[in-house]
Order: sequence, then structure tokens, then C-alpha cells
Amino acid sequence: MAKAARAQYVCQSCGAVSPRWVGKCAGCGEWNTLVEEVDVAPPGPGGARPSKGRTVSLQNLAEAPAERFERMATGLAELDRVTGGGIVPGSALLIGGEPGIGKSTLLLQVAAAFALSGRRAVYFTGEEAVSQVRLRAERLDLARAPVALASETSLSSILSTLGEGGAPHLVIIDSIQTLWAEEIEAAAGTVSQVRAATQALVRFAKARGAALLLVGHVTKDGQIAGPKVIEHMVDTVLYFEGDRGHAFRILRANKNRFGATDEIGVFEMAAGGLREVANPSELFIGERLASTPGSAVFAGMEGTRPILVELQALVVPSGLGTPRRAVVGWDSNRLAMLLAVLDARCGVSFAQHDVYLNVAGGLRITEPAADLAAAAALLSSISNLALGSHDVYFGEISLSGALRPAGHTMSRLKEARKLGFKRAVMPAAGDVDEAASKLELSRLAHIKGLADGLGL
Repeated sequence: MAKAARAQYVCQSCGAVSPRWVGKCAGCGEWNTLVEEVDVAPPGPGGARPSKGRTVSLQNLAEAPAERFERMATGLAELDRVTGGGIVPGSALLIGGEPGIGKSTLLLQVAAAFALSGRRAVYFTGEEAVSQVRLRAERLDLARAPVALASETSLSSILSTLGEGGAPHLVIIDSIQTLWAEEIEAAAGTVSQVRAATQALVRFAKARGAALLLVGHVTKDGQIAGPKVIEHMVDTVLYFEGDRGHAFRILRANKNRFGATDEIGVFEMAAGGLREVANPSELFIGERLASTPGSAVFAGMEGTRPILVELQALVVPSGLGTPRRAVVGWDSNRLAMLLAVLDARCGVSFAQHDVYLNVAGGLRITEPAADLAAAAALLSSISNLALGSHDVYFGEISLSGALRPAGHTMSRLKEARKLGFKRAVMPAAGDVDEAASKLELSRLAHIKGLADGLGL
């Protein structure tokens, strides 16, 4: 006799399961996020139930033949860079980003590039009609691309359509939150529906060797909506970042089973779609005013790519009892630590000043080596003295004020030299070939050396 489906309450924020409804989720602490769902087995391809288990033949790892995967070029060099050289057949990629950031535009350009190269690309949209996708294709001058389009949200219908004819090379689902499976008694977008749809589509991609691109909505915190297990199920997780006030878009790999993580691709949103930016360093520092106090150029690394970006600081006397600290593009906790180090080790107090720190161009920096550039911008602003227009900075600052060396030093120096910079301010520790760098190197052992140079 079939086992009756059991009702349970699932948190729509973190995916935690509770046997009864409660106002506050015990997993994430959010209020009123538990929704009643029926616990049933996820559907198989075509909506079929999983069959009875069978004995699986085991292989010796040392004797198993190594399969060679030919990566498929996407037609966008920046996307190929982020994925590690192209998309691996049978892999599943999840792309998240804010509404209107350009996810659908990017995927339509990728689908068109696949179709124009002779591969079969299938595009399922659950948020738009086919006519709306065609309008976007005409605006992007991609209307002649033989992309197979459909507006469908039924999971079983999508799997049945994909099972007919030859296996597609690329399948795009926009978005995974719009799909629903008939076997699950829950609304589309709930944790159970999203998990079941992702599992079924990933299983199809692995069995048929088709590359799968899923679009995921994000929450107000910038995380992909739904349970975290979805990010574990796919092979690659990409985040599309950017600021509405800038035309620049950053595609960042947070997870990649077939390449390096934290790699980035840079695009510019133009009238004709997303345009690749081959040299992002020129993009982020092209319009800086070098003679303005509080501006420092950071020679950073994003994955394997060196990139120069401007850090801007503004330090002004505060009329508030608690001075304000505002940060855009950097960790606010890192700024608080840096201000404490400058006060304790250099005698430069910011206790009576409001501090504003901004990373120009909408880029977000997480690298600790940005400490020295941020400190230089802060000291320049509070002293009202401009830094050298041809100087770059990089290095991590410890709580003692000592400077710690950063990795990929030569890559940073070569990028700075290529863009016309003449001097690099960096930690004294670490071996560097000064002749090969062709830059004047200013080696500092302690942050106080930088403050003394500005007369503080």
C-alpha cells in the first residue's frame, strides 16, 4: 500500500523543515517564512517515479578510463574565462543577480552564439512570452539566430520536450523559480518545487550530455533564493554583480568544479547588449582625478586576473556624537579595524571625523591586500595631501601595523607598468625581481612609514 504523503512546514528562506508551524524559523531566525508543503519524492525525467534500486558496478579509480571533455566556447571570451575555458558538456551552471542586471540578456547572447555556430540551443522562459524574447533579440541584433524558444513552466512538459529528437547542446531555464512539478503540492518558487526542478534538470543534463544554464532569483541580501542545497547540486555558481549607476557588470564565479573560483569577467551594458571589456583596469581608473586628496590606486587580483582600481576616501570633521562610517565596495569591519590600527600604531585619530570609503566603478573588493591602498587614501584625505599620480599600492596590514606580503606580486607590477604607473608602494617582505618589474619599488615594513611620508 502506498505511503500517504506527509505534510511538513518548510522555511522559504533557508530550507529548514519543521513538523509544525512556528512563527520564527529555528534555522535562520526569520519570521513568518514557514509554508506548509507535502513531502513527496521528486519526479524523475518525464515525471516518472524513481524505480526500485539495483546493484551498481564499481570501478577502480586507477583503472577507470579518463574521459576527455571538449569544452564548448560560448562566443563570449569573458564568460569563457570565468568558466575556465568554456562550458563542459553535461555540466549545470546557476546564474544569480539583481533584477534588471542583465542575466537574460547575457543568456540570450550565449544561446544565439551557440545556435549560430551550428549547435542546438533550447531556451525555456517562464517569466516572458516568446514574443517578448523576440523583441529583445531584435534589439540585440540576434533575431536571425536559430534558437529554439518556448514559454513553459511545467517541469514534466519541459523534460518531455527535451527528450524528443536529438539531445540539445545547451538548455537555458529562465528562471528556476517559475517551474512547478505536478507531483508536489506547493506553489511555484517554494523550496520543494525549486529543489525538485533543479534535481530533475541536472539529472537530465548529466544523462544526455547537455549543458544546463539556470537563472536564479536573489533575495534582498543578494543570495540566490531557495535552499542552499541548489548551489551544491550544480557544478558552477555565477553571480552577476553591478551598480545601477554604472554601466559595468561583473560576472564572478563563486563555485566551479571545472575551473578556478573567484574568477571574474567584466562587461559593459550598452544599447546593443553586453559588451566585453578586455582591459578592465583602464575602465576602473580611466576617469580618476590624480591631483585630488583621498585617491589611491590599488593593484589587486581577481582570480588569475590583475586589475587596478581606484579607492576613494573622504574624511571630514563630524558634528555627531558618534561619527559616521560609510563604505561602498569594501568590508565595513575591515575599515573599522584599519582605523583602529592607524590610531594605535600611527597616532592618527579618526574619532572626531566622519569617514567615507568608496571603490570606484561598482567593483567589490574582498582581498586583504587592499589594506595599504585604503590606508593611503584615508591618510591622504585627513592630511589634505594628494598622493603621487603614478603610484600604486598593495599589501595587507596586520594589527601590529606591520605590512604582510601579497601573492602574485609580479602580475600586479606588470599590470601597473602596462598602464603607465611608475612606482609601487608595497610591503618590504617578499622576494621581487626589481629589474623585471621595471618600476620604482617603495618597500615599507610598517604602516607608520606611510604616515610619516605624509607628515602625520
